[in-house]
Amino acid sequence: MSEDLVTIQPEEAAVTSKKRKRPKSAENKGKKKKGAEGVKPAKKLTWTNKQRALVFAARGITFHARHLMNDLKVLMPHAKSDSKLERKEGLYAINEICEMKNCNMTMFFEMRKKLDLFMWLSMVPNGPSARFLVQNVHTMDELRLTGNHLKFSRPLITFNKAFDEQPHLAVIKEMLKQMFATPNMHPKSKPFFDHVLGFTYLDGRIWFRNYQITDEAEGGMVEVGPRFCLWLIKVFSGSFSGNVIFENPNYKSPNQYRTELKIAASQRYKAKAEKTAKKAAIEIVPKEDELDEIFHTITQDEIKQAG
Repeated sequence: MSEDLVTIQPEEAAVTSKKRKRPKSAENKGKKKKGAEGVKPAKKLTWTNKQRALVFAARGITFHARHLMNDLKVLMPHAKSDSKLERKEGLYAINEICEMKNCNMTMFFEMRKKLDLFMWLSMVPNGPSARFLVQNVHTMDELRLTGNHLKFSRPLITFNKAFDEQPHLAVIKEMLKQMFATPNMHPKSKPFFDHVLGFTYLDGRIWFRNYQITDEAEGGMVEVGPRFCLWLIKVFSGSFSGNVIFENPNYKSPNQYRTELKIAASQRYKAKAEKTAKKAAIEIVPKEDELDEIFHTITQDEIKQAG
């Protein structure tokens, strides 16, 4: 029995076993790509501008302000959100929140007396920052315009010539450009332009409009929304702090404006009251009518007085 058995040596076993195939990735590793001589392959575009914007608000804003904030988030694929900031926390805490969220700029909304909406734009952490009063707010749901564009598509941002005439407006222009411009090759963005964001400086205020491009050849556009107006108050050198670079001399606070309206209304009331008092002071003497004595009966006393 022992003579009939055939023993296989280790070397022979290695030959008879199946050979493992080398993966193609390892074979192609280190080999140069074949191509035309002197022609470099096309460079692949990557997402390099990874700036992010933190868009959130303080506690106490109304639903109208919250809808405006949500409409602006729809226009900005690079925007991040956060929970509402408590009132007891200072504005400087926003810099720490941006650092935790990996954001290098922020748009912050706060409200006073449930009436006045203010907006901060800041470049974190070194500044500058600017504070605005938001007026004439109209959201997308409120306007119900016919325009419509794709969500997170890249916008064309336009500014009128007034932004280049004054130095503080040039700073605001750069801040708005960095805030609303969609970074190239952003994962959430669409690779084409189908709407225009317009910023116009007129009557001391910045007017915002959003239009859909309907006809590229003739330049036809239809408004989408939202609409709002920014009245610049101050520009600071740092992020929510620092020296005041510019202060608007024509700015009038909403409290002062309401006080002037009340004073004007009270003056109108006083003028009206004085006019009615003068009319009451004048004694009205009725004129004698000749026909009043036709039916007058003569009494005995009148006869005695006449005699």
